[in-house]
Amino acid sequence: MPSILWAALAAAGLLAAPSLRAQGADEFQTCLKTLKDDARRAGVSAAGYDKFTDGLQADLSVVKLLDDQPEFKTPIWDYLAALVDEQRVADGRALLNQHKEVLDKVAQRFGVDAATVVAVWGVESDYGRSFGKRPLLQSLGTLGCFGRRQAYFRGEWFALMRLIDQGDLRIDGPQGAAGLVGSWAGAFGHTQFMPSTYQRLAVDFDADGRRDLVASIPDALASTANFLDKAGWRTGEPWGFEVKLPEGLDTKGQGRKAKKPLAEWAQAGVKRVDGKPLGEGGPAGLLLPAGPKGPAFLVFRNFDAIYGYNAAESYALAIAHLADRLRGGSPFATAWPTDDAGLSRAERRELQTLLAAKGHAIGEIDGMLGAATRAAIKAEQQRLGFAADGRAGQKLLKALR
Repeated sequence: MPSILWAALAAAGLLAAPSLRAQGADEFQTCLKTLKDDARRAGVSAAGYDKFTDGLQADLSVVKLLDDQPEFKTPIWDYLAALVDEQRVADGRALLNQHKEVLDKVAQRFGVDAATVVAVWGVESDYGRSFGKRPLLQSLGTLGCFGRRQAYFRGEWFALMRLIDQGDLRIDGPQGAAGLVGSWAGAFGHTQFMPSTYQRLAVDFDADGRRDLVASIPDALASTANFLDKAGWRTGEPWGFEVKLPEGLDTKGQGRKAKKPLAEWAQAGVKRVDGKPLGEGGPAGLLLPAGPKGPAFLVFRNFDAIYGYNAAESYALAIAHLADRLRGGSPFATAWPTDDAGLSRAERRELQTLLAAKGHAIGEIDGMLGAATRAAIKAEQQRLGFAADGRAGQKLLKALR
């Protein structure tokens, strides 16, 4: 079966037939053999490649996740409600104090403030609590052989092998390579670096001879700051701020990239959300993540640096807003344009508890809205006469209470 057809079947979830699974397994083994020379040219030792691929099996579930990234599919008010909740703010403030000495040194060396670095840590792995569960060699090997963007994922797979070959990463524990886990796409460690980013930008901040973003918090925090520094971070400048737009302002064509001097925005009647003048600063773009009726922001170069970490404006706004909250800032002043706001993680856990009490088998009460939870939500929405879209919002939670 041609690779593109096999990948399409995998993405569509049509691989139930044993013959298809077997054919896919055969194709994966053929792919692994074919890539050995490419890996060697990419700097992976022949012995290392043989070790890393020995017994490796494809995980075709990662292929259909290529087009299922929450940053692009989740309403912004749901996305931020879970990522910037009171629990994450409180935890982050505690960690700012706990790691103050390291963070001060990181800021001195790379010029990136502690709150921004810790905000990345919080959003990426919930401060080290959630690294991901998928074996990295398996996920990246699969994506290097099936689906779209194979060349990209092969490069990441080879970079991961080089990191192990060079001793930065270790697979000598009881689980071996299976113990090296991360996201389905291959990001891993405290601040979820992709392997090629790790190779380029990770730093050995604790001076133990290894760049270890999995077990060393100092290495992870410093490497994150190094990433932002290399992405163009400007020390002492804000990422942006929430603003109030004048009635009738033409927002067509505006966006993060369409930057203008603050004086032009001021002349157009744009003010800070508290009514104060915009002040001075570099050129800024107008960010309207939910359209002109929702919160509006003027964003500067540092927002673009955060965006470079994960190319989604909702993601960058989550980092920026969490950093502000860690500094003592308030929630956004303007409400999102919805009558059914999103849920914090504590509220998601409460929702799951209520669903379980009604007899739905949703598994662990963890605040993660997986397939079982969404199926239970749809069932309750149908019972209550709501639109059965599987979305968890305040209306459903209040109804179930």
